[in-house]
Amino acid sequence: MSNDGNPGTGREIRLVEKPSKAPTAANFALVEAPAPTPAAGQVLVRNTWMSVDPYMRERMNPEVTYLPQFRVGEVLDGPAIGEVIASEAPEVPVGATVRHWLGWREFAVVDAAGVEQVDTSIAAAQDYLGPLGTTGLTAYVAFTEIAPVRPGDVVFVSAAAGAVGSIAGQLARKFGAAKVIGSAGGPVKARKLREAFGFDAAIDYRAAPVAEQLDAVAPDGIDVYLDNVGGEHLEAAIDAMRVGGRIALVGAISGYNAGAPAAGPRNYFQLAGKDITMRGLLSGRYFDRFGEYIGKAADWLADGSLHAESTVERGIERAPEALMGVLNGANTGKMLVRLGD
Repeated sequence: MSNDGNPGTGREIRLVEKPSKAPTAANFALVEAPAPTPAAGQVLVRNTWMSVDPYMRERMNPEVTYLPQFRVGEVLDGPAIGEVIASEAPEVPVGATVRHWLGWREFAVVDAAGVEQVDTSIAAAQDYLGPLGTTGLTAYVAFTEIAPVRPGDVVFVSAAAGAVGSIAGQLARKFGAAKVIGSAGGPVKARKLREAFGFDAAIDYRAAPVAEQLDAVAPDGIDVYLDNVGGEHLEAAIDAMRVGGRIALVGAISGYNAGAPAAGPRNYFQLAGKDITMRGLLSGRYFDRFGEYIGKAADWLADGSLHAESTVERGIERAPEALMGVLNGANTGKMLVRLGD
């Protein structure tokens, strides 16, 4: 490292070819590049943790519109946590732990306005990418605004062992749900939903049709559904929905690697017949609620009433593998990559 705090070089992951279906290692390249130097109003961050999320696959598709596309030849990006090692911004001192959006690289220069200093005295740094990050915020907004959970509701969450789903099920209980049902892939994850995350019932979507299993555990129907999956799950939830039910559309991971847009649910007109509300959620539009959410969730983490887990890959070279893993359901809780030592 040079005397001005610049490490000289750092590694980063670039997209070298857009995948047509499921991404493979051939779509990515690990590159050694000069570490950038901060200009006035900027900071140099040594990234220590980075987030890997399903929506990143969507950003490789030409038709994505809600976020900028990843471009061939350029470094990918996403949420990251790191330590400021050089600063040209007095308000963000050297040594601060910050959250920002230039992950997929070991060192990043970020405008001071583009970093958020986080309090590691109330939670671990990596928690700000998981239960205190956008995944936790998504679950919170879903069940307080998009598809509000009311006392006595029966709530269904798909991909419930994942980052958003595992938090959402627990929040549904805090908000008064009478019964919380989750779906996951395989008996081990289904058991984890009940034993670690406190779900009342768990569906192994690989074992039998989702609709049959949902009818068995919720014979009188459901009131709220958080959709991370789409496809068969969404159709089953619409069938099971009671009059006046609410659906929050968060993700559709079942179709991300399909190569073509999936058909809509065949039973969509039940939305009219049952007076169902179905509304999408893009977490970036609700960042103004981070303070409200973290103020509550940090206490829940500290007292143990909110349980969070993560799956960790180590080394930036493992980041593509982590993305492929999260798309295949390899993670429990949040998928993270630990950078550096």
